[in-house]
Amino acid sequence: MSSFGGRANKTFKPKKNIPEGSHQYELLKHAEATLGSGNLRMAVMLPEGEDLNEWVAVNTVDFFNQINMLYGTITDFCTEESCPVMSAGPKYEYHWADGTNIKKPIKCSAPKYIDYLMTWVQDQLDDETLFPSKIGVPFKRNFMSVAKTILKRLFRVYAHIYHQHFDSVMQLQEEAHLNTSFKHFIFFVQEFNLIDRKELVPLQELIEKLTTKDR
Repeated sequence: MSSFGGRANKTFKPKKNIPEGSHQYELLKHAEATLGSGNLRMAVMLPEGEDLNEWVAVNTVDFFNQINMLYGTITDFCTEESCPVMSAGPKYEYHWADGTNIKKPIKCSAPKYIDYLMTWVQDQLDDETLFPSKIGVPFKRNFMSVAKTILKRLFRVYAHIYHQHFDSVMQLQEEAHLNTSFKHFIFFVQEFNLIDRKELVPLQELIEKLTTKDR
């Protein structure tokens, strides 16, 4: 396991930190504490008296950091050669467009697609007008639609890891970590209806398996 030690701490992109002492930091701590209880359905619910936008913002940052770390563990196996297209099994292929720099969807390798995707997400999270970190700064009216796009795209990284790299995940003994992270993600997006069901189809069977036990 020692050879994995260095890799376990490697993130694909720099971790996005929520400033200590801020209200969002308190919310993150609340999320971590309720997650510890083991009841994920309860853990994702909006805490009483809290703002939905802020709760979605804190959790979106957290999911970015989790996926960042999970993908960071398997980057050696996700290469131009092994993954010439960004796919989630034989039926689903994703082409990249961000609407600004790349307007027309382009076909590219999985590592390139995920690099584009994570860089794009990072840019959104770093935008203080979209993800205000200061108390009292209001969220923009389009915040929820941006958050939905971020989560929809982050889902694709989970889908790619499960379909194309699950063997490597098992080899690294990271499957429990991956499953817990994905289950938390799915419960969260289901609770607030943040991803269209048709987008979730590539992992539908897994979602059913992970969520039916907790109904």
